Amino acid sequence: MAMSLATPDKISSLQRKLYGKAKAEPAYRFYLLHDKILRPDILEHAFALARENDGASGVDGVTFEEIEAAGRERWLAALREDLASRTYRPMPVRRVMIPKPGGGERPLGIPTIRDRVVQTAAKLVLEPIFEADLEDCAYGYRPKRSALDAVKTTHRLIRQGYVDVVDADLSKYFDTIPHGELMQSVARRISDPHVLHLIKMWLCVPVEERDGKGKRRLSGGKSNKRGTPQGGVISPLLANLYMNRFLKHWRMRGCGAKFRAHLVNYADDFVILSRGHAAEALAWTRAVMTKLGLTLNETKTSLKDASTFSATRSDRNTPPRADRSTWARVLPRRACNASRTRSANS
Repeated sequence: MAMSLATPDKISSLQRKLYGKAKAEPAYRFYLLHDKILRPDILEHAFALARENDGASGVDGVTFEEIEAAGRERWLAALREDLASRTYRPMPVRRVMIPKPGGGERPLGIPTIRDRVVQTAAKLVLEPIFEADLEDCAYGYRPKRSALDAVKTTHRLIRQGYVDVVDADLSKYFDTIPHGELMQSVARRISDPHVLHLIKMWLCVPVEERDGKGKRRLSGGKSNKRGTPQGGVISPLLANLYMNRFLKHWRMRGCGAKFRAHLVNYADDFVILSRGHAAEALAWTRAVMTKLGLTLNETKTSLKDASTFSATRSDRNTPPRADRSTWARVLPRRACNASRTRSANS
């Protein structure tokens, strides 16, 4: 696998300061962040990260090769000027259909390179702040955490006797997050009006689709009140932030002791591992998700017994590769898939 780009020292220093401030002062709201997002070094690194991920062009058809041929520095300077003058506006997201491994298709949103760079720059600044607040049981899309960590934690808890399992699946989580409540979660930490405006614009970006004849159709936009930005770099961070409402509520309500249980979350999947109270934990979860404006996928959500796995694997620290399909029955699906992909590429 290709090595990820190293974060420049000046940016790392800023991130450490932001994280330290957020961790030390849980009620502090950051009010001067927009100027940091448009710092030349941050925009430059954001472009390099977007370039490393490559990807297709958005609705404007502009490619990385075209930007570099015309002059990357000039392109970044113009983008910075748009941000500084508050004239930046995100463009519609191009939606294409891609094949699913098991058959059928799923939609994929492709923002323009310009919008991917700005979202990446915002993520570089905002992630350390929100990271300070995320619950310890969350593993998806976080620095220095991986799918394998979620798998190992779940396996360890099963070995300790937490074998009554709620295998939970949220129905279209990324598409149904309510904007009003999400922005409340953002504003709890961010008071900079320009940054809040950026996020609101990304949430309301329309989606462009074209039919077989190339006819253009737009959907969503300002009338859309739910969902994270389609294909957006910032989407996983916002999704983690909203999921944290549920995870924090679980901790503050003392659910671990009440249900004799532990929760392991990876992105929009989670499992609750209990000692005899899985059904009660599921009922509580269903009620809380409804209050959050979210819905459990009842077809995929179930109660499972992991006692046989605990007994047969009590002498092992991690689930063996040969048993991945078995362990996938009681582990967060997305974590298992990511772990499997990582093993194949390592």
